[in-house]
Amino acid sequence: MNTPVGIHDLSFATTEFVLPHTELAAHTGADVDKYHIGIGQRSMSIPAADEDIVTMAAAAAAPIVERWGTDRIRTVVLGTETSIDQSKAAGVYVHSLLNLQPSTRVVELKQACYSGTAALQFAMGLAHRDPSQQVLVIASDISRYELDSPGEATQGAAAVAMLVGANPTLIRVEPLSGLHTSDVMEFWRPNYRSTALVAGQESFSAYLQALEGTWKDYTEQGGRALHEFGAFCYHQPFTKMAFKAHRHLFSTAGHDLDEGRMSAMLRLTTAYNEVVGNSYTASVYLALASLLDHAGDLTDRPIAFAGYGSGCVAEFFGGTVVPGYLDHLRTENHRYVIERRRPIDYDTYRALHSRSLPEDGGHHLTPRQTTGEFRFAGLSGHKRLYEHS
Repeated sequence: MNTPVGIHDLSFATTEFVLPHTELAAHTGADVDKYHIGIGQRSMSIPAADEDIVTMAAAAAAPIVERWGTDRIRTVVLGTETSIDQSKAAGVYVHSLLNLQPSTRVVELKQACYSGTAALQFAMGLAHRDPSQQVLVIASDISRYELDSPGEATQGAAAVAMLVGANPTLIRVEPLSGLHTSDVMEFWRPNYRSTALVAGQESFSAYLQALEGTWKDYTEQGGRALHEFGAFCYHQPFTKMAFKAHRHLFSTAGHDLDEGRMSAMLRLTTAYNEVVGNSYTASVYLALASLLDHAGDLTDRPIAFAGYGSGCVAEFFGGTVVPGYLDHLRTENHRYVIERRRPIDYDTYRALHSRSLPEDGGHHLTPRQTTGEFRFAGLSGHKRLYEHS
């Protein structure tokens, strides 16, 4: 019998600042219910000038390294669509900040919001090949849209780190997956742009069609029946999308849906996303963190995961909660990570949003705004500088 492989530990981090949607609504003139009810968002994490995907990734992974050490970590896989360099993997900076072993492979993956799921699946393969090794998987992103655009209210930022290996203590990931890829242009960001291009309705439709495709493939591979899953973690560009996706999945599968039960179930997965905002590659695993931290005892319950990345690639798979998992949760720390954020006003948000890095290769230090353990200190000679306090 094959050794079970899955998630040993999960930890997330977000930014120093937060913009409440009440503040955004006061300046856009929108009814705040458009945000609170319409898209299911209450606030969005905003990075400080000295924060980026590297500092968030390191902050998310540091508690895992502290608990488990570095001896067995032979691979770091970082998924992001907010890459900081066209060549060097952001995970290499994280490797340095965490003082991981030199005998480690590090790679960065990209496919919109799907790459966090790709990182997890690739890590599973490595752990199956050599159960003595562990893989540090990190999904880290900052979602930015043009000011005053329809997507502005869905912005956010977070990083989720997961330790993957044999005989997991949180989630035993099941080997079957349903897959779907199609070439669509509903969301993309050319190299010359700092914000994404979005075709809203096309993006919603592509997500639902991809979910339908993954479910069809999953069932053809011999996967679980839909009613066997005790919970569902969806990619959440905004939290109401999880509810739309769930209805579509049950309709596609020919199942009746108890709206009350659905709402109670999905709200457990949206508690963090609704106050953090869209974290792209991290969002489906932020949903998992929220579920584990807010639900009752889920021991031996199967959980469904639906990852999606625009463009588009999607995957549906299952995992089972391991006995004893409650002893390994980081619920108090996760709540602290969210509650420590400092609210900012609209003008401060716009200034941070409009800030750009110099391109002259000179020596430019970033102002110290964050109080976290890791910070982006600036640029010098076209090189990024990081500090570990």
